Amino acid sequence: MVDLSKRKLFTRRASKSQLVYETGQRLPWAKTDSVFVDGCTQCGKCIEACETNIIIKGSGGFPTVDFEKGECTFCEGCVTSCPEPIFRSTKEAAWEIAAKINDTCLAYKNVECRTCGDECEPIAIQFSFGVGHVPQPKLDSQLCTGCGACISACPVSAISMTDCNEDSNASQ
Repeated sequence: MVDLSKRKLFTRRASKSQLVYETGQRLPWAKTDSVFVDGCTQCGKCIEACETNIIIKGSGGFPTVDFEKGECTFCEGCVTSCPEPIFRSTKEAAWEIAAKINDTCLAYKNVECRTCGDECEPIAIQFSFGVGHVPQPKLDSQLCTGCGACISACPVSAISMTDCNEDSNASQ
């Protein structure tokens, strides 16, 4: 008999209970949660404007980013399509989040995998070589844009987003 749970190792999608950012990520350039929630009319224009289709209806019908669907390209579509004043200037950083590689990473278990590094355009995830183990991921939170490309690519959901202001250990 085949253990089907092991087959998930080779899939790119996590089950609903394994979502990496369960509380939902605010949209890029969104003002504070209170301003966003008070001002958002839930019209769905940002969802329609998202070129990578990662904006979904989240808790209470408010739009949220789902990195399991893909990455944010910072196209500004959500900002320009919104009729409400709930976004900051796009000249500022989109958000203050960075990826965090958890201990379930295949490389930490001595299994060759560099999928996250292949997907990381700003090259925030690099791999260091060493004797006796496969290359280990090293994340530079200063280079990480928080785009989320690494999250949907990870075959074991070992990457999550963390708020740079709350977690000073955002890099591994």
